[in-house]
Amino acid sequence: MSQLALPLRLADHAVFASFLQAGNEALLATLRDLATGRADGGCWVWGPAASGKTHLLQAVCAQAGDRSVYVPLALLADADAELLDGLANRDLVCLDDLDAVAGRRDWERALFVLCNQILDADVCLLVAADTSLRASQIVLPDLRSRLSHLPSFKIQPLADQERAAALQLRARHRGLELPDETARYLLSRSKRDMASLYDVLDKLDAEALRAQRRLTIPFVREVLLERSSERE
Repeated sequence: MSQLALPLRLADHAVFASFLQAGNEALLATLRDLATGRADGGCWVWGPAASGKTHLLQAVCAQAGDRSVYVPLALLADADAELLDGLANRDLVCLDDLDAVAGRRDWERALFVLCNQILDADVCLLVAADTSLRASQIVLPDLRSRLSHLPSFKIQPLADQERAAALQLRARHRGLELPDETARYLLSRSKRDMASLYDVLDKLDAEALRAQRRLTIPFVREVLLERSSERE
């Protein structure tokens, strides 16, 4: 994948096929069109932590390949904002965690310059943030003005039944079978945000492979108890 000249990698699981689109069909359709070049412009994607913003931006880059660049601003916030120089030579620029640099003069000016370059070069810009642009901490009026032209999409949260389906989709993407009753058991025994649930699934995947076990409730209970004792 095309990225900055830094030790950054896209997550293997972060593809469109492993994201349950329930309630977010319009957003997914827009992102797929942007990733394949069937649409231009870009969009502002927002929602709370662990709602899937990073997954979606990385899925766009996974689909677009070397036409794109993924920029995790939360990881780069302590670096020089000049690292944004030259990004407009890609067809698609994905800026994740914009909140991490909002309100910082150096970064906002660099982002404003990038936005102007993107506009001149007819490049697509995708931005992910925790809030809408209106509620963001961006101070520079010119930057707000540039970003206001992006269509805005709020990621809709999943209901409990959809959370179970999302877990099963991720499991199938990993080559695992997660039965309905086991998925419900996980939801009743773990934190309910998707990041925590996916973290548990990662642990179960590794343990199931090591023990050559299926994801039955007794096996999952055993792994969760072990995980809990390790934290104490």
